[in-house]
Amino acid sequence: MKADLVLTNARVRTLVGDQVAPAVAIWRDRIVALEDVPAHRTVDLDGAVVTPGFHDAHNHMAWYGLSLSEVDLRVPSLEALYDAVAERAAEAPEGEWIVGAGYDENKLGGHPDRDALDRAAPGRKVWLKHTSGHMCLVNGPLLAELGIADAPVDVPGGLVVVDAAGRPTGLLQEQAQQLLNRLVLPYPVATLVDAIERAGRVYLSQGITSVTEAGVGGGWIGKSPVEVAAYQLARDSGRLPVRVELMVAADVLHPVPAHETDGMPLGLDLGIRTGLGDDRLRLGPVKVFSDGSLIGHTCAMTEDFADTPGERGFLQDSADALRTRIVDAHRSGWRVAAHAIGDAAIDLVLDAVDEAQRRWPRTDVRHRIEHFGVSRPDQVARAAALGVVPVPQGRFVGEIGDGMLRALGPERAGWAYRYRSLLDAGITPPGSSDRPVVDGAPLRGLHDMVNRRTDGGLPCGPEEAISGLEALTAYTLGSAYASHAERDRGTVEVGKYADLAVLSDDPATVDPASIRDIEVLSTVLAGEVVWER
Repeated sequence: MKADLVLTNARVRTLVGDQVAPAVAIWRDRIVALEDVPAHRTVDLDGAVVTPGFHDAHNHMAWYGLSLSEVDLRVPSLEALYDAVAERAAEAPEGEWIVGAGYDENKLGGHPDRDALDRAAPGRKVWLKHTSGHMCLVNGPLLAELGIADAPVDVPGGLVVVDAAGRPTGLLQEQAQQLLNRLVLPYPVATLVDAIERAGRVYLSQGITSVTEAGVGGGWIGKSPVEVAAYQLARDSGRLPVRVELMVAADVLHPVPAHETDGMPLGLDLGIRTGLGDDRLRLGPVKVFSDGSLIGHTCAMTEDFADTPGERGFLQDSADALRTRIVDAHRSGWRVAAHAIGDAAIDLVLDAVDEAQRRWPRTDVRHRIEHFGVSRPDQVARAAALGVVPVPQGRFVGEIGDGMLRALGPERAGWAYRYRSLLDAGITPPGSSDRPVVDGAPLRGLHDMVNRRTDGGLPCGPEEAISGLEALTAYTLGSAYASHAERDRGTVEVGKYADLAVLSDDPATVDPASIRDIEVLSTVLAGEVVWER
């Protein structure tokens, strides 16, 4: 029997030890050999490097896809931001909102001003999303429609920011963003399918074959209460370009009337939980937000932010409510993916996982802490002991690292988005981007995991740097492990899915300063060449 496809004259970085093979043979959607064999089609790669396809363990696919049609706010100054808003306002149909994404006040020198936005887009409603996703800025007409143009409202787990005179500035932090929900949600399923496909096509061009979508269905992160239907429709219509695991926002879990002996206090109707689905689309963990953003100074810390003495951020809910949510989700059979960036939030999540496992033990659960942003050494050791998988974002060090350094100061810089300490503790960390918070190209993430320098050129916890091989392993096998998918993905081995990236050079051996310059030449998913340069 012939293979369907053989990629030959290659350097196949298998990630099984340091093995490098000369070829990879594919039959249907699986790898059948790591050598030249008879095949219906043979492709000579002229010495290019083959690796497992990248798996982004924490991204926001629909959000990113939507942002591709919004005003790009990754600009160098507030003046440039106002110009971009004005340009879109001049060309947009009458009555259309001006929506932008990606601004970072750490780079702009401050948040946009509501009155300046009113001048840039007269008569328009303007909604600008912070790059972290944990806050946004709205202008006067939108504040008026929300009924808070002149006075704020109290929002549990969030903040309507005001100036010295008590007038809302337009900045809505954390749960306060949900004030907009009645005006913007839900997005139509058709719109979400378009966004999912747009995002997925970009992913294929960057060697990404699998992603974990970090929150659907509810809360400030969800785009529709029927968001899973959008992914199902995308798949059914051939418009889901990559494999997807969906995190379900904890907001949509509810008490279920199961029998008391079922031990299922919290879930979805029909007892649906983590694991439902197949290799192309399935439900993953439940997403629990415990705190906010580091560069936005809303994550929950045990010590003050270095640049704002007296401020330590805050939790998204009461500590008791968050603990109960995590424990009940565990008891009900879910894997938990808890967003925790500040070390105070990480303490809370680790305590909850410890309690859950003591009361209702489950083996090899692999609960996750998304970001694990500012982690003390004792927390690294405790995560390892509990079998918790931290999910840091290497690209944060480069793109928003200058803001992180200001927030933490030099003494705590090495606590931010660790990798070396996680590996040394025996943890298998994944690679992820949190796209669109930062540029989600995996090779840029690998670069920052290895070099640990901000885009401004400053070292950011260089003791947490790892090797190119370790970074590549994190973004492939590590991410597969975090999704309980390592039996089928993450290495180039006989029997595993033929999900591959073809690269111009080897991240494991190239000069570390050049990792971000490596090009993706083609991408293979389930044995099919789905993208070529």
